[in-house]
Amino acid sequence: MTVPARMRAVVQSAFGGPETLVLTETDVPEPGPGEVLVRVAGAGVNPGDAVLRSGRVPELVTLPWTPGNDVSGTVERLGAGVTRFAPGDAVYGLLALARRGAYAEFTAVPADALAPAPRTLDLVHAGAVPLVAFTAWQALAVLAEVRPGDRVLVHAAAGGVGHVAVQLAKERGAYVIGTARAAHHPYLRDLGADELVDHTVTDFRAAVAPVDTVLDLVGGAYGPRSLDVLRPGGLLVGAAIDPGTDGRRAAERGLRYVWVSARPSGAALERITERVDTGRLRITVQRVHPLAEAPAAHRAIEERRTRGKLVLAPAVD
Repeated sequence: MTVPARMRAVVQSAFGGPETLVLTETDVPEPGPGEVLVRVAGAGVNPGDAVLRSGRVPELVTLPWTPGNDVSGTVERLGAGVTRFAPGDAVYGLLALARRGAYAEFTAVPADALAPAPRTLDLVHAGAVPLVAFTAWQALAVLAEVRPGDRVLVHAAAGGVGHVAVQLAKERGAYVIGTARAAHHPYLRDLGADELVDHTVTDFRAAVAPVDTVLDLVGGAYGPRSLDVLRPGGLLVGAAIDPGTDGRRAAERGLRYVWVSARPSGAALERITERVDTGRLRITVQRVHPLAEAPAAHRAIEERRTRGKLVLAPAVD
């Protein structure tokens, strides 16, 4: 398929609400050394995208920009020095914040941030995987080193990172507790959650016995409140851009705190691919939106009522 000179992309020129995400026409990027040009099939929408769009952490964004870290699609062109992929390969991966985003028809991606896409997912849905899988894996397997018998509390358990974290924690033999609306409880039990708390009617601190690890995907007030349910020496892993607490406050109480971020790595993503293709990890996509509906997708993310992930797909338009 011929690569055009121009493409459609969601571009943000000013911080603000979802309405600042504007579908426009711009140049197709050229892949630099070590990069590949990907024709985007799916771009995952994440809560962090909405936080960055709002301007709450302006130091992380240079405007104008195209949001989106998760990407899946087909390799179209190779930059100098790329030998791992060939045009036509189906790939997925994670873009760094500083790069051109995935909310577009094409994007240039470092080849070492990509991996072959799972065989058991269609290419659009594969765009939902990288950031949530990286974050959950880094939090639970690398930082918390969850072991059989550990008690793990996952906040926003039905969301993108949350529903993956529930599965990975269970795979490692943990007793998994999740906070989520009651409507999501049957879904989470099916994923393996042992205990669930409806955070809309119950303060989790009154319902949860001490745990070894908390994965906080909400931030803000949830950070300091989560310290209250940790056993002595327990670990709070923050994954929200606004974590609400820090290592000093945790240490004052004999606890530990660390913030997790997903780092682009094709090699690490291959571990996730194997779990997806063998059925050990299920990825839920609640809805696929066309690029023009990026504002609607952001509104849904900010309402925190989504189950699993939302994906933008250029070909849906």
